[in-house]
Amino acid sequence: MRLPPLITIIKFIVAIGVCQLAGFVGSLFTTPSIPTWYAALRKPSFNPPNWIFGPVWTSLFVLMGIAAFIVWNKGLDRKGVKAALLLFIIQLVLNMLWSYLFFTLHSPLYAFVEIIILWLAILLTMVKFFPISRAAGYLLLPYILWVSFAAVLNFTLFRLNP
Repeated sequence: MRLPPLITIIKFIVAIGVCQLAGFVGSLFTTPSIPTWYAALRKPSFNPPNWIFGPVWTSLFVLMGIAAFIVWNKGLDRKGVKAALLLFIIQLVLNMLWSYLFFTLHSPLYAFVEIIILWLAILLTMVKFFPISRAAGYLLLPYILWVSFAAVLNFTLFRLNP
């Protein structure tokens, strides 16, 4: 079996690393509010236990990194790759922004408005990824499904905690 070139391995590590870094930054906004503000919120019956969020997000960020790697590895000179990766970075920034709005600013309303924009950015990223690599587009499916659930949860938390 022939090993991939070093540049391919580096791209893979960078793609996964950038996504995990985004998750880490988001956790810096999130973690301080979990035992205080978030613990005091009224929650719906379908609110997952706190321990589930870390493993789910870590897994989603790995899938996102693999998707970005696949697209990036097609070559920046290929039609649509730069635009797709730019949209990917935008949605990654929006992902971190949601954590800031919800957990640092304690604003379920602003976070809800923002998560709708995030959802649209993920959808657009998927639309851009599919022509480049169907696998990369499908790798974002669990992410958009989780963000869909998060949007419902976010809205419900807003309604339960006026």
